[in-house]
Amino acid sequence: MTTVPPAAQDAGFVVELEQFSGPLDLLLHLIHEDELDITDLPIAKIADQFLAVISELGLNQAADYLEMAARLLRIKAQLLLPRRVGDDEWEDPRAELVRRLLEYQQIRELVDWLAQAAARRAEQFGRGFRPEPPAAPPAPLVIELNDLLAAAERVIALIPEPVLHRVVPRPLDVEGAIARIETLLAGRERVGWLDVVGERPTLVDMLSAFIALLELAKRGALRLSQDGPFAPIVIRRESPREAA
Repeated sequence: MTTVPPAAQDAGFVVELEQFSGPLDLLLHLIHEDELDITDLPIAKIADQFLAVISELGLNQAADYLEMAARLLRIKAQLLLPRRVGDDEWEDPRAELVRRLLEYQQIRELVDWLAQAAARRAEQFGRGFRPEPPAAPPAPLVIELNDLLAAAERVIALIPEPVLHRVVPRPLDVEGAIARIETLLAGRERVGWLDVVGERPTLVDMLSAFIALLELAKRGALRLSQDGPFAPIVIRRESPREAA
């Protein structure tokens, strides 16, 4: 239960409940809860229930609820009074309350129907949304040709020069290697690989000696042997023969 701020207390004591929006709403709730007929209300029962609820909710100072409680008690008392025999003008004291309850019930049903219709429309049709127009494009950039060329020259100047490696061909000396091997085999019957290439051979010397060995082996001037993988290569002299 909430009350209005102090600035509005001069207008009266206002009570707002999450369950009920006023005394008629509370009264209508009690009627529906007990499944009673609005046109034939048991005032004694409803009045007792109404007083119990406002006492339980702490509404003893709410003017609207107290006024309704007083109205119910007055109707209850009027119904207890004896009626005169033949009094055709007697009016049911519940009539005004029943009329107000029926009107309030119609209003509540209409409000509920509108809320459900609004919920259905919200699910079926989205609210209109118009996006903001896009911002105007910036003005075209105007560049002079000389400025563009100068900028290109500055960019090119920042590019590092590529490092070029020049490959100089070094021809193999196969004939010289053949002559050197033949000289070695002329004095000895067998020589080793290091005897052919020397102590500090270059790549060209090694390739030249290897090709020279293969050529002499093809001619039949020598024989190559190796006891196992990575073992020293042994070169033996043979008598020259015609190549196959």
